[in-house]
Amino acid sequence: MDCRPACGACCIYLSISSPIPGMPDGKPAGLRCIHLDEDLKCRIYRHPDRPAVCAKLKPDPDFCGSSPEQAARIMTELEE
Repeated sequence: MDCRPACGACCIYLSISSPIPGMPDGKPAGLRCIHLDEDLKCRIYRHPDRPAVCAKLKPDPDFCGSSPEQAARIMTELEE
């Protein structure tokens, strides 16, 4: 599975506890990552400073569901 166009749910609904360039304290769940562009693509996707947790996230139907809305629900539930 590839990332769904115009989704970005993992960059919004999941918390990241490690530093991110420009976000030294990481980000809480529900806060849009500052590196998510207008097309909901990661601006630092191939950057070496990209957090390991982000690099380890792989699209998966059980995680991403079948739509961005379903992915948001699944990820919100995981965070809770």
